[in-house]
Amino acid sequence: MSEFRFVIPENFAVEEADDFREKTNELFRSGMNHFILDFKNCVFIDSTGLGVLVGLYKKCEEMNGSVNLISMSSQVRRVFEMTRLDGIFDIVR
Repeated sequence: MSEFRFVIPENFAVEEADDFREKTNELFRSGMNHFILDFKNCVFIDSTGLGVLVGLYKKCEEMNGSVNLISMSSQVRRVFEMTRLDGIFDIVR
């Protein structure tokens, strides 16, 4: 099983989320369906960023893939908890 590791940028908002969506769509076309998303640099995520991650999760589910989130700050984790996405994503501290 090959995995693609992606470091989420410091601010994961509209522009960054669009770039991320394009990159992951390219990877899906090449057969990739296992992703590790490293949040070590991320301090802010907005609804667009969350939406792109949910889209990635859904696509991975359809393709028997996986999405793992790692190294998430408590600030960003709170956003996932408030939106209840912490119950959907596999978040590794």
